[in-house]
Amino acid sequence: MQASSGHMTAPAVRALLTAGALAGEWVLDPRKSSIRLKSRSMWGLAPVNGVFREVSGNGTVSPDGEVSGTVTVTAASIDTGNIRRDTHLRSADFFDCGDHPDITFTTDGIRPSGQGAAVTGALTVRGRTRPLSFDAVASVRGDGEVWLDAEVHVNRADFGLTWNQVGLVSMNNTLTIHAVFTRR
Repeated sequence: MQASSGHMTAPAVRALLTAGALAGEWVLDPRKSSIRLKSRSMWGLAPVNGVFREVSGNGTVSPDGEVSGTVTVTAASIDTGNIRRDTHLRSADFFDCGDHPDITFTTDGIRPSGQGAAVTGALTVRGRTRPLSFDAVASVRGDGEVWLDAEVHVNRADFGLTWNQVGLVSMNNTLTIHAVFTRR
């Protein structure tokens, strides 16, 4: 069953996974996918919005519904619309793109959940890996695409991104993910 918005209910996700309908190799479509970053600066008063311009990924769904995969973001592809800020974000104060060019999320499972799917895995930023779980809205499109949409809250201090001159930058960030996968 799909909800009227095209999003799948948890029973529909469960049915597709257990029936093997999604079994196979999947690849992230970078032209249709986006990973956006939202934070606050200036003591929480000024919003900072950005997008990572380079993202790739792949996944596998086994015939019994087990899901694994990886999404890789090129850290230096951050674009907040402010060259000076982007240069600082790429520096050792934040992403340290010279030593840590990629941000990686490795999925070790997707299971049916209230919104559609609960995603579990590990996020690696600046060489630090932390478990990360979040709910995603799932959609299976008639053209063979699987969409996962989620808002993920991350504390950047968990990954060693602690630069914060005079408390100007929030430690809490939101990633808005729109991941579109197509069968290989």
